[in-house]
Amino acid sequence: MPTSFIPTAADLLRLSPDIVLTAGGALMMVIEPLTGAARKARMAAIAVLLIAAAMALSVMAYSDPGTSFSGMLVVDGFSTFFRILVYGCGLLTVLMSVDYFKRERGSESGEYYALIVFSLVGQSLMASANELVLLFIGLEISSIAGYIMAGYLRDDKRNNESALKYFLLGSFATAFMLYGVAWIYGLTGSTNLDTVRRAILGGAMEQSGQMLMIATALMFVGFAFKISAAPFHVWAPDVYQGAPAPVAAFLSAGAKAAAFAMLVRVAASAFFPLSAKWEMLLWATALATMIVGNFAALRQSNIKRMLAYSSVAHAGYILVAVTAHSEVGIAAVMFYLASYVLMTIGVFAVVTLVASKGERFVEIDDFSGLVQRQPMLAIALTIFLFSLIGIPLTGGFFAKFYVFKAALDSNLTWLTILGLLNSAAAAFYYLRVLVVMYMKPAAEGAGPVDPAGIGIKAAIVASAVGTLYLGVYPSAVLDFAGKAAQLVK
Repeated sequence: MPTSFIPTAADLLRLSPDIVLTAGGALMMVIEPLTGAARKARMAAIAVLLIAAAMALSVMAYSDPGTSFSGMLVVDGFSTFFRILVYGCGLLTVLMSVDYFKRERGSESGEYYALIVFSLVGQSLMASANELVLLFIGLEISSIAGYIMAGYLRDDKRNNESALKYFLLGSFATAFMLYGVAWIYGLTGSTNLDTVRRAILGGAMEQSGQMLMIATALMFVGFAFKISAAPFHVWAPDVYQGAPAPVAAFLSAGAKAAAFAMLVRVAASAFFPLSAKWEMLLWATALATMIVGNFAALRQSNIKRMLAYSSVAHAGYILVAVTAHSEVGIAAVMFYLASYVLMTIGVFAVVTLVASKGERFVEIDDFSGLVQRQPMLAIALTIFLFSLIGIPLTGGFFAKFYVFKAALDSNLTWLTILGLLNSAAAAFYYLRVLVVMYMKPAAEGAGPVDPAGIGIKAAIVASAVGTLYLGVYPSAVLDFAGKAAQLVK
């Protein structure tokens, strides 16, 4: 075997988070059937330990950055940032899921936590892959686990519908991406991002420019589906509404963050020479995504469906920074996603509690009088909604500020103006929830809010603290993101 294919200690260290999660997830699947119902709660604890170990190993791997396995994997500030981000999202999802499945099924479900772990493996590979085939493998690992999680409550028709729509549309979009990867290989002779970039700079664009543009367009369809950008967003409202609330949070936050990491890595490295040609497409997609997400959210009465369209709109804001194709834009994307993950997990955690068994109370009117019923829960939800709006002293404010600053720095003046107008329109549907909570009495028949367990309390508190921290002291995260962005190209 050639020496270059023998993994070194550095190679194994850089892949160690994925190795630990894969081995741990497989072990959980093996021992879960052998575990009694009374002990299945330990599976959640095992998942927490595995994710914590992966986070620690990611930090250790960053102490020796570089490429591994013949350039297939890269560990740098960018990949480490997103690894920690998706692991954190997975950890919070596990915490908020414990009480949820006790309530819905009467017992823990060990394989569910193994699926979260496997999905995190895929998301980690999406963030650190430097090779299109490895990136596709990571996408499939994450997606397949997501399909199963969306329909995890098999006796619930809403879950079944959610899983089926997610699987069918996801498979269709994935096929587009795979065709694009195959074309890229045929045109450049490689799927390594660095080699593809050199081939484009070396004359591949002049020789087969039209076919290269078609190939990148096919790949963009796959990316657009995963980030729920218009017009490839149609799956999101139905999936988020029908899936269990913790799963909807995980798909909305962790999966979206990993998909944007994948998009930014590919756009800023392999296809950076084509950035000027694709600026108008990204410009139009960002604007359409903001408009569709915000104005569709205004019409929703179901809070999970409203949050789904809100997620679409936020994808549009992030695409504004991607369109800037600059280091400032990449740093803005990273900071925005950190803020977005925290406030999204937090708001879904509150929805999980208010919805009660069977998710019966998920209409916006079901939140009426929440400040009298559960004042602390109402305050937490207020923080998250303020952040989603972009109110100062929350992470969402600085997230939008840096996104639009990056756009202005790249002379995207009209996109910035239209983005700000969209952000103002979005305030209406968030404020509507606040009005219902604070100014309307509890609706007749509204059930009592379930008592919060330790796990979901920890998820809400951690999300709220993180949201406020990024709103008061954003420089720590932003400085790291700025340094990491310099190394992506």
